[in-house]
Parts: sequence; C-alpha cells; structure tokens
Amino acid sequence: MALLLTLSSCERWLMEKDPANDPLTNFESMWTTIDRKYTFFELKNIDWDAVYTTYRARISDDMTTRELYEVLADMLFELRDGHVNLITAFDISRNWRWYLDGPQNFNYTIVERYYLEPHYEITGPLYNTWLPDTIGYVYYGSFSRGVSDFHIDYVIAKYSKAKGLIIDVRNNGGGNTANVSQIVSRFISDRTLMVREQYKTGPGHNDFTEPFDRYLEPNSDSAYTKPVVVLTNRSSYSATNDFVAHIRNIPNVTLVGDTTGGGGGYPYYAELPNGWRYRFSSTATITPDGLNIETGIPPDVRVNMLPLDEINKRDNIIEAAINLLK
Repeated sequence: MALLLTLSSCERWLMEKDPANDPLTNFESMWTTIDRKYTFFELKNIDWDAVYTTYRARISDDMTTRELYEVLADMLFELRDGHVNLITAFDISRNWRWYLDGPQNFNYTIVERYYLEPHYEITGPLYNTWLPDTIGYVYYGSFSRGVSDFHIDYVIAKYSKAKGLIIDVRNNGGGNTANVSQIVSRFISDRTLMVREQYKTGPGHNDFTEPFDRYLEPNSDSAYTKPVVVLTNRSSYSATNDFVAHIRNIPNVTLVGDTTGGGGGYPYYAELPNGWRYRFSSTATITPDGLNIETGIPPDVRVNMLPLDEINKRDNIIEAAINLLK
C-alpha cells in the first residue's frame, strides 16, 4: 500500500505543469519585476497597469514558445527604451524606435571619402585628420573600443595649434562608460560636476534615492581649451549619450547636429522562470541643469543633413561645425 501511495504521488508530480513552461507565470514574473524596478514610468507617462491588462489578454495556456516571446517582447516595447531587451536562444528583442523617429544625419561613406581621406590617422579607435582652415577632426565610432592616455595625449598634442576641434560621435551606439571619463577628463582644468544619478529604493514607481552628484577630476595639467564642437545624431546612444551629457558642461564645447538617442539608465538584468533573460533601465541620470537624459540631449545648434548635400558628397553637419570654428 505504501508503495502504491508513493508511486501515485510521483505520478502526480510528473504530470503537473512545470512552472518554468507556464506562460502566465513567466508573464507575471516579468511584469512584476519591471513594475518594481523600472525607472522611467513617470518620465514617459507609461500606464503600466494598462499595459498589464492589454498583454494579459494575449496569454493562454496553449500558446507556443514563439507566441509567448512575441507577447513579452511587445510588452517590453511599450517602455520605449533602447536599453530593454528580451534575450533567448532564438532571438533578441530590441527597441529601434529611438533612432528611426528622426533623420539619419550621418553617411560614413561621405565622411571617409571626402573628409577623412586622403591623410587621416587611426590613433587607436580615434580616426583623425586636418580639415581646411586648420581645424582638427576626430571620429569615434564606438565607446566599446578602449581609449588610452596615449591616444588622447597624441590627438590633443597634434591639434594643439588648431583653431578648434570637431569630435564626431554620430552613429556611436555606446559601450564602456569608462571611456567617457577617459576622454572628457582631458578637457577640464578643475574638478567638475558632470551628472547626478538616482537609484530605485523600493517598489513604488517614484521610490528613488536623492540625486547623487558625479564629479570628474582632470587627467592632465594642461586641458584642451580651444573651441570644441561635438557632432551628434539620434544614433548617439547609451554611453555616447552619457559622453554628451558630460562634455556639454564644459564652456568651450558646442553641440551640433540632432538630439541624441538617449539611454540614460544603467541596465538591470533579470531572468524568467523559463530561463529567458531580459534587461531594462533601473537608474536615472540627470544633468546639473535638471535634464533627464533618458530621452536624449538636444544640440546647441540643430542641423540636419540634406538629401541634395549628400548627392553632392557634402556633410553639412561637419560644414556647420567648420563654420562655427572659423
């Protein structure tokens, strides 16, 4: 009899649904975690309870794995955040709207063939050259590529006698924020307040720490004090957005181009019961003048690339920067 009871119990255990494969369990887990830890509900005017109602209606016990993925990915898309992804073995969801809602404002072929060529140097990740009227130009394509003291020292020394320097971070999707400090610290002479950060402290949508001041120390006795123009577009995202937030505090810097793509929160990683991973923003970054950088940083001088200029092999954002420095 005892053996029969044991076998019966094992049989029920084997026949019960694995919670890891239960669509509703996975849905509830993701919605609840984001509800307690996501940063920008109020900034973006997102009604997360309404999102629950909409997407809960799409959950069913007999849905396929792919159907569950699509529901969860669509729900994440409601956050309108490029730092949000659902990561599975067969696909990774991503929010692309931040750069598709504006013009591209960048054509690397034109930059390479008609501005960098024929005599540019590749100093680590920094592509640099002289432009007309003794103006220096530096293109940095990814903050994932490390910048050393030597790279910065070399470029600053090379253009020390220039009228000014153009730093182009268009289409730079971000990377390592350590490279932000590495570069910006060479353009300041004194300890400078760069940004303020806030962190979630509780489950409420507005449960935050008080803003925490982030200062940056100079990394040299001789900062670059000539005029600097930083070129941005909607694909200047994440760590690049952070770079722009930092360098805009320096008086000799002017931002030219389009509003950056945003991405002002550090990603938080979580895992669903079924093993899928996802990430979302869990901090907020605010400039000293009160701008939350999540939705992008506007330029000082707005310039869009014009189709006719592209046909004529001309980057009018670079040209605008040259005119400012002349």
